[in-house]
Amino acid sequence: MNFTRDVLERRRPQARALIELARDGTRRQWTFGEITERSARLAGALQARGVRRGDVVMTLIGNRPEWVATMCACFHIGAVVLPCTEQLRAKDLRLRLELTRPSLLLADERNRGELEAARPQCDVVLVPDEELFAAEPIPAIELTDSDPCLVTFTSGTSGEPRAVVHGQRYLQGQRLQASHWLGAREGELVWCTAASGWSKSARNVFIAPWLSGACGLLHDARFDPHERLELMRRERVAVLCMAPTEYRVIAKRATLGPLAGLRAMVAAGEALNPEVLSTFRQSTGLEIRDGYGQTETGQLTGAPPDERARAGSMGRALPGVRLRIEEGELTVDPATVPTFFLGYLGEGVRRGDDGEWSVEDRRSGGTWRTGDRVVQDADGWLHFEGRGDDVIISAGYRIGPFEVESALVAHPAVAEAAAVAAPDEERGAVVRAVVVLREDSYSPSPELARELQEHVKRETAPYKYPRIVDFVSELPKPSSGKVQRAVLRDRLSRTSTR
Repeated sequence: MNFTRDVLERRRPQARALIELARDGTRRQWTFGEITERSARLAGALQARGVRRGDVVMTLIGNRPEWVATMCACFHIGAVVLPCTEQLRAKDLRLRLELTRPSLLLADERNRGELEAARPQCDVVLVPDEELFAAEPIPAIELTDSDPCLVTFTSGTSGEPRAVVHGQRYLQGQRLQASHWLGAREGELVWCTAASGWSKSARNVFIAPWLSGACGLLHDARFDPHERLELMRRERVAVLCMAPTEYRVIAKRATLGPLAGLRAMVAAGEALNPEVLSTFRQSTGLEIRDGYGQTETGQLTGAPPDERARAGSMGRALPGVRLRIEEGELTVDPATVPTFFLGYLGEGVRRGDDGEWSVEDRRSGGTWRTGDRVVQDADGWLHFEGRGDDVIISAGYRIGPFEVESALVAHPAVAEAAAVAAPDEERGAVVRAVVVLREDSYSPSPELARELQEHVKRETAPYKYPRIVDFVSELPKPSSGKVQRAVLRDRLSRTSTR
């Protein structure tokens, strides 16, 4: 198997594959023939720089064609691609560099400063650079479904983010959700607004659309609700895939109306509230169909295209996927999930000093516990109730409390810190920091709260910063000394409702 050979090369060369909306306002259309050739040429350029099958190639590029071409070039030659979001800071990048040991790093020129602060030990190529596409195109190589293909990072409740390793099966496995949830048709334009570096972007910006013969839209700019609607009308987007937070912001801040050409809308990451579903239904005549998946599993559920969405529901299990609820927690049989990961790097999946991979495929490891608490109605529709752990889900981002707490305690004023979720109307939840100050010369103040927020933005990706900062004299702990975040959340919620 090989994604570029089996999918890209079999599409009609003249059919459109990508619409590029650049940051400077320019627009360009790319055909499947052009993407196929550029990917094969870039694959040749990577090989000329010493990249071989199984080597890791890291990207720090926004939603632009160079990112897509690099992903495809890696698929072409069996390199393992690690796409990183441009929001990462030097500390985040350093962790990824140390854990994955990339052979080559391709980065946007605009990210040079942060990248240099991370001190990569591998060669770095900055884009744009048309010389990358001057090499002779090379043929795609034969791969197996369990060959490592993609690395994405996911946050946990303790410790640093973990590296999730997917196999080649992850790419073709997207056919299931492409057919039964995303629902794009041949020739249509699909806009998945996720930024490069997130697992949803890897699967729905171009992979799932291309499996259906559809075209992907790349918009290299920050989210603006008014511009989003304007571009949807201008480009006649047929299928829209956005984070629930983006739907909420548009419903609240922009004027919705008919969107010519729009046929389907999907969302994933957190539950959508009934008011937002109703607003979009009344304005567009369409449903927002929710779905659910994890970085490790890929898409597991989805509201079917031919049924009315149900508020707060993430739909049914996708065809063939076996889900069970055990003591309130959603579990899955990995053998029934075509996009299930190989394992975590450094645990079931290892890479030797010689670059060779060894894989104990987690798909054969029995029941997967998602850590998410759900309920199921009589018709089989699933409803998310919350995390069974302390992971904070804000605007669709998974944020591990440890990452925020580590950044906070690096500030000289902070003795201890805990990060918990606080309800938020637009984002679903935001990060709330509870801080114990050092006794010497520091006292609570709005100025110090703002200073701590800016400090966290510098230390780690800005989306993780605490939008609320509380100062306390001590944190709740049992005799073990571990902070009881659940107790803290309950205490803060009772205080805020008084």
